Amino acid sequence: MLKNVAAVLLDGVHPFELGVVCEVFGMDRSDDGLPVYDFAVVSAEGPGLATHCGFTVSTPHGLERLEEADLIAVPAGEAFTVREFPPELLAALRRAVDRGTRVLSVCSGVFVLAAAGLLDGRRCAVHWHHAEQLARRYPRLRVEPDVLYVDEDPVITSAGTAAGIDACLHLVRKEQGPEVANKLARRMVVPPHRDGGQAQFIERPLPKAPADTVGEVLAWMETHLDQEVTVEQLAARAHMAPRTFARRFRQETGTTPYRWLLRQRVLLAQELLEGTDETMDAIAWRTGFGTAAALRHQFLRALGTTPNAYRRAFRGPQAA
Repeated sequence: MLKNVAAVLLDGVHPFELGVVCEVFGMDRSDDGLPVYDFAVVSAEGPGLATHCGFTVSTPHGLERLEEADLIAVPAGEAFTVREFPPELLAALRRAVDRGTRVLSVCSGVFVLAAAGLLDGRRCAVHWHHAEQLARRYPRLRVEPDVLYVDEDPVITSAGTAAGIDACLHLVRKEQGPEVANKLARRMVVPPHRDGGQAQFIERPLPKAPADTVGEVLAWMETHLDQEVTVEQLAARAHMAPRTFARRFRQETGTTPYRWLLRQRVLLAQELLEGTDETMDAIAWRTGFGTAAALRHQFLRALGTTPNAYRRAFRGPQAA
């Protein structure tokens, strides 16, 4: 049973990510019939810690407080992607997992868990901005860059900022049931479960790789996304045989003509959903998907959410 929770901090801690853990596990909401946790903020680097926003946090608790915790949460911090972490903290986290304690990271806090070796052979989540760096630094783990959180019990990792709320509510739901998690979410004025993943928030236009032989075709494709085209037609524009064109296209863009075109169409749909009031049928026509049903299908496959949900997320519920 989840009763004793500790948030362990390092110098440069991010206040919002710390606040997420405090909001879920550190507030007394017994007046609403919600569980009360024995909660403590623990310092891994002395009694006074600087935040990355310029103020300090002090706590009387040191690493010994982790020995009694059922859950240890590690919020994000400044330069976690490159800094080294205290060996005594990493050892304490390993001992905790060995005795059955859960550990949970918020955003770049995952670098602490990785440094402790707790993610070797496991899947994990991190803010999309840090995904490549995490994978390079710790090749024995497997980064899931598109998800909000990953539960590899007893290790739970979450993506950036608000995804920490999703991970914490998931753990409450898992340990204490959906009624408790839903009631807690209502008190926090957040959804008890969010649809989709990080994919809808990632800025990732296709790389502008040098395209010596297919560059003109790419430029034409970008301005004719609403048209149905075949590889044969594109090859004719490039004055190549279809097989040669397909091979050159992959060499110069890293993908196939179909996947390149599909990604560009989804990117255009995102722009139109964010910046216009056009109907789904109109957006489907402009992006080459043809019908609103086809747009929904491809959008869901690419981003893990629907066009309507995406528009609400970026423009508010009145825009759906």
